[in-house]
Amino acid sequence: MTAALVGGFVEGLPVSCGLTGRAGEFIFCGMDFTSSRWLPVVLLTCSNVFMTFAWYGHLKFKTKPLLLVIVVSWGIAFLEYCFQVPANRWGSNSYSPYQLKIIQEIITLAVFVVFALFYFKTWPTWNQVAAFVCILAAVAFAFLPKS
Repeated sequence: MTAALVGGFVEGLPVSCGLTGRAGEFIFCGMDFTSSRWLPVVLLTCSNVFMTFAWYGHLKFKTKPLLLVIVVSWGIAFLEYCFQVPANRWGSNSYSPYQLKIIQEIITLAVFVVFALFYFKTWPTWNQVAAFVCILAAVAFAFLPKS
């Protein structure tokens, strides 16, 4: 079976892929990702991985000078902002500011739980899990229809 070239696409895939677009757009392979509902979630997840390391990673290095830890954490936090700012800017095309904040908070908790399990080798207690479930319920309420 041979693939047909129609309008620059081969069986639904663009023939040439690359980054294009005006300022504030992220267009890759002909798809405008700035209107994607998933791109902000992915970027916020990446942002939160850096944020969690910046905020909690130094706890394994308590003998290091505090000023050094602050500078290293600040550098890691810069990388966090490189993901977080575009996530919120592009996410505002699909979500309200309140929804973006709620999404960010639930991602923060999920990333932290995975981080704590692997980095600190600690499991959450039953009451911490219960609190996490309550926050998940809050997220569900935030995305219910207005009427």
